[in-house]
Amino acid sequence: MKIGLSYDVKQQVAQAEELPEDAFEEYDSPETIEALSDAIISAGHQVINLGGGCDFLSRVLREKPDLVFNIAEGLGNYRSREAQVPSVLEILGIPYSGSDPLTLALCLEKSLTKQLVAAVGVATPEWHVINTIEELENCDWSNFPFPVFIKPVHEGSSKGIRNASRVDDEATLKELVECQLRLYAQPVMVEQFISGDEVTVGLLGNGEPSVVGIMRVMPRHAGADFVYSLEVKRNWQEMVQYECPAKLDVSVMQRIEASCLLAFKTLGIRDLARMDFRVAKDGTPYFLEVNPLPGLNPKSGDFIIMSQAMGWSYEKLIITILNVAIERYSFGS
Repeated sequence: MKIGLSYDVKQQVAQAEELPEDAFEEYDSPETIEALSDAIISAGHQVINLGGGCDFLSRVLREKPDLVFNIAEGLGNYRSREAQVPSVLEILGIPYSGSDPLTLALCLEKSLTKQLVAAVGVATPEWHVINTIEELENCDWSNFPFPVFIKPVHEGSSKGIRNASRVDDEATLKELVECQLRLYAQPVMVEQFISGDEVTVGLLGNGEPSVVGIMRVMPRHAGADFVYSLEVKRNWQEMVQYECPAKLDVSVMQRIEASCLLAFKTLGIRDLARMDFRVAKDGTPYFLEVNPLPGLNPKSGDFIIMSQAMGWSYEKLIITILNVAIERYSFGS
């Protein structure tokens, strides 16, 4: 088959002065594109690099691939940006891997995601969304559970999530929310902070998806209320160790898996996803967010680290994702 690769690469996007320094954190590296291409070629397919943005538009029309392996994050500050490439592919009638435009847009908007999973019984921390500085000034925080965690409402790859994002008091909350409103030009989520283990889960498949692994993210240096922040992820080899499978109580692992499968179905996710949880001291797993376009960097992607710990080679995982998508289209879903 002729497989197109759609992606956005950091080096090909100009950094504007007014943007935060992590503005393009979600975008991929040439190393990732090369690894994906090599894996797909190893399965006997031809690979066409389509890129993203306007280059993608011209190339996909010219090359007419049989299927597109999509990891494009989309351009701009739009909450629907991850839906850009799949929307074009649906107009053209070209099959592609991963979730459809509706699910991608929904899952990027953290508040809407939490509303839906909470409605079907998945535990998630309390939250409140601030849209403007005027809203912030008028909010009453007297009954909101502190400490809290503050993050942009439609970002991924830990953009806006720093060591200082966990706060204990209203004054610091207001200061940080105001800063993020200005810096990221989007609403800001104030979320109850769950003290406990940070856990991430990989899922693969359709119909009845399988759990690739449940991985606990553990700080190498002991400290209260660990945050899996951007600073930590950029220096993960020094800052954290990964435990996969997670050595948690069997009942906790079962609750995490059940929550993942229910959220996967409720949100209409296809082919693959990674979900993040915090496990409270009483063993309750609290859903934080889901990434239906998880990073596939061969060295640093959480999904990759997890799958390799569970015995998957990089090539096997990528080819499986591709085959899952091909199979889905062969059955017309």
